[in-house]
Amino acid sequence: MKILISNDDGYQAPGIVALYEALKDVAEVEVVAPEHNNSAKSNALTLAAPLYVHTAHNGFRYINGTPADCVHIALTGLLGYRPDLVVSGINNGANMGDDTIYSGTVGAAMEGYLFGVPAIAFSQTKRGWEHIDDAARVAREMVQRMLQQQLVGAQPWLLNVNIPNLPYADIKPMKVCRLGRRHAAEKVITMNSPRGETMYWIGDAGPVKDDADGTDFHATTLGHVAMTPLQVDLTDHEHLRYWAQTAAQLVGDKPADEAQGA
Repeated sequence: MKILISNDDGYQAPGIVALYEALKDVAEVEVVAPEHNNSAKSNALTLAAPLYVHTAHNGFRYINGTPADCVHIALTGLLGYRPDLVVSGINNGANMGDDTIYSGTVGAAMEGYLFGVPAIAFSQTKRGWEHIDDAARVAREMVQRMLQQQLVGAQPWLLNVNIPNLPYADIKPMKVCRLGRRHAAEKVITMNSPRGETMYWIGDAGPVKDDADGTDFHATTLGHVAMTPLQVDLTDHEHLRYWAQTAAQLVGDKPADEAQGA
């Protein structure tokens, strides 16, 4: 059993260290992670600059790129073998609802999934690393049970898991959830630079919009581990027929200026 670990907080983050320590005697584990924090990088790949791989004193390898860069390089030549599982995290803060679209933690796991490898993204619901070892224990047990159930090595799948920042004994059983929703992000923050130029900082994520029963927000608020299966297909299947009819009308109707010139 071989596991590749990555993250978006950087190779020195407490979350990835705790995850490695929890999994190192479950399987053969290697870490390939970003050199620096790469939160909110989603699936971005670095195509216009060279990437370099370095090895830290603890054996972790780190790359001057994005989370997806790390997994991509690992799977396309760096490792020299195909891992059985890609695990990303443990992230410093939640990746629920709309956050999953932007998440570098999810992006790293998704890169593994796109290569046909089962993948899990682990996050804690609050920032600050409180009870990180307890979260790592939850991750370890989940991976062990998946191995026992022979879920690893079959068809690829992609899971997003959020763990409450609680002592292990207080964490409630896992619930399978759908993603919730947030309101739009807070207003952009502006500041003046020392040279008098206006600087813009992206505002905080907006408040929760949909935290109904069955969502990841609802489950974690009650102390449960939230597991959400994800897919990459962004097609709006429900409205394909509508857009097919609309497209037929658009093709059949010439713009007014084109009709006049005909």
